[in-house]
Parts: sequence; C-alpha cells; structure tokens
Amino acid sequence: MSHRTYSFEFFPPKSEEAAEKLRAVRARLAEVKPAYFSVTFGAGGSTKEGTWNTVIEMHRAGLPVAPHISCMGTTRAQVAQLLHGYRDAGVRRLVALRGDMPSGAAGGAGDFQYANELVEFIRADSGDWFHVEVAAYPEYHPQSRSPAEDLGNFLRKVRAGANSAITQYFYNADAYFRFADEARRAGCTVPIVPGIMPITNFAQLARFSDACGAEIPRWIRLKLASFGDDRASIQAFGLDVVTGLCERLLAAGAPGLHFYTMNQATATLELWRRLGLPK
Repeated sequence: MSHRTYSFEFFPPKSEEAAEKLRAVRARLAEVKPAYFSVTFGAGGSTKEGTWNTVIEMHRAGLPVAPHISCMGTTRAQVAQLLHGYRDAGVRRLVALRGDMPSGAAGGAGDFQYANELVEFIRADSGDWFHVEVAAYPEYHPQSRSPAEDLGNFLRKVRAGANSAITQYFYNADAYFRFADEARRAGCTVPIVPGIMPITNFAQLARFSDACGAEIPRWIRLKLASFGDDRASIQAFGLDVVTGLCERLLAAGAPGLHFYTMNQATATLELWRRLGLPK
C-alpha cells in the first residue's frame, strides 16, 4: 500500500503541569512526523475549552492537528462557532463523534442525536474544507442492538460525508478484518484505520475496556493480571502483544494506525521502532 496514515491521539491536559508534560511528549512524537495529532473532546463534554486551547497551541506550533467534535449536548450554534474558529485558524481535519452526554445533562440535550447528523452539518456549513474522520467499532458499539445495526450506523456516517474512519482499539485482529470486509461489501470505500492502544497499565486498560466494550482476550487479561504490580513485565508483554497485532494488521493491508497515546510517548515510540515505521 503506497500511502498509509499514522496518527497519534491526545486528551486535553487539565493543569499547567500536565500541559507542560504534554508539550514534551508531543515534541518527542513529532520527530517521527505523523500525519496528524488528534485531540479528544473530553469525557462527558467537560473539556471543550481545553480541546480548543490545546489544538490552537499545537496548530500555531506547526503541528498537523485534528480536534474532536462531539455532538452530544451541543447545539448547532456551538458547533458552527467551533467550525468557523478552526477554519479561520487554518485547521483542516476534524474527528466527528457522537460522544458522551455531558455530566448532569438530561437525556437528548443538544441539537444532534447521532454522529451522521453532525457530519451532515459539518458538510453543509463548511463544504469540503475539513477532512472528516468518524469512529468505527470492530467489536460493535456497546449501545448498538445488533452487529447489523452497528454497521448501518457506521455506513450512515460515511454516506453523510466522512473521508475516513478510526476504530475503537481492539486486540483481536479478526474483529477488525471482519468489520472492514463487511463495510466494503456494503459499499464503504473510505479507509478504516485501526485504533491501537499500547498496554502499559493493566488496571487502567481493564477499566477503559469494560466501559467502552473493547474486549481484552482472556489469555491476555489473565497474563497481565498474573504480573500483579510488576509494571516492567506488564509493559514488556504489552509491547510484544501490540507489536504482533500491528504487524498482522499492516501485513493484511490496513491503511495505517492511530495510536491512543494516553499523553505518553515511550510505548508508542517503541512500537513505532519495532514496526520499522517511517521516520
């Protein structure tokens, strides 16, 4: 495959100390020249301002950056304001998501219910200015009623105008291959880039995975649990598992990799080195 997209994801720092750490992390990661860095909207819509500030700072530093925009609890006017602000700044890529309800908000607050409605609004407002990424769920969204419904929801986002997709992280390559094949057979032509979560902290990973529906295969979960508090063994085993996963994905023609960095550089850069990715 001639052109692959490699990208890194951050979440907005919540303190000046965390912001300083992120500046050091992004400087290290920028050395391998990813296609872009994405910045999340924050759990429960709590960090909209943090996302904006982080994105604009990175953009001004000359880094290719893609803000996440979540539509839950958001009005059309608020989204339009963000789109115009990013456009005026010269940002050219977005990640459009349904996202989580803001904490304390009543169900259905906001003008959008689903991500395809947000993608349609972005296209109506901004034409082709933005490259729009959407989310895909190889192991199915935890709120979908069936795999068929989940695939239908994904295809609606693509038909609404998405340019490409990033998947939820997974450790079972077959789930990705099957999802991508089914999407292709249903007429999807946009790249579906696998999301990759380095394994560095088992307790944190287990918590995330239980919340978002990403499966940790039993053999991996038991092996990680057996290490107890031995962080070095967890990280060494995690690197082996995730390197093997990425090798299999790339060998089968995956159109790139999107790394969920958790605002850390070391594990992602070691994966990059082991995979022999371009520098």
